[in-house]
Amino acid sequence: MKNQAFAKNDREETEVFFFISAANISKSIISKSQIAQQKSSDVIVQELSKRIEVQENQLLDEITKMATSKLIVITEINATHKRDLYNLLDASSKDFNSIYLDTTTEAICDQIELLETISRETNDKQILELVLRFLPEQYKLLREAERIKKQNE
Repeated sequence: MKNQAFAKNDREETEVFFFISAANISKSIISKSQIAQQKSSDVIVQELSKRIEVQENQLLDEITKMATSKLIVITEINATHKRDLYNLLDASSKDFNSIYLDTTTEAICDQIELLETISRETNDKQILELVLRFLPEQYKLLREAERIKKQNE
């Protein structure tokens, strides 16, 4: 009986960590993409940032709904993500695209890792459906961002 209670608590802790971390990463990516739409002089980067923002808003909306149904409160963007935003805001015109693409690809990689990890560590049907729905698009956006990054080098 004791072992079952601890196992359930571990699973719940894992899911809480997932929801909060995924929401924070999404919020950070959305903010970066909104900045890129205003500061980037490259139309290709602007278009990519719009698509990323739409995708992340959809993911954040789903994460928030699921977290709310499980009575999980999602907190503000953490300090690390805020630092990335400040660096992006302070970037010069010539460095902006490179900094945006670097920080965004890193955040999308973190998000992909988070989605893959939760899919291995939970049996929650809703979470698994969320991962199956969003993971392929995350990989697609990551590949596109990396392609643009290489073209701009």
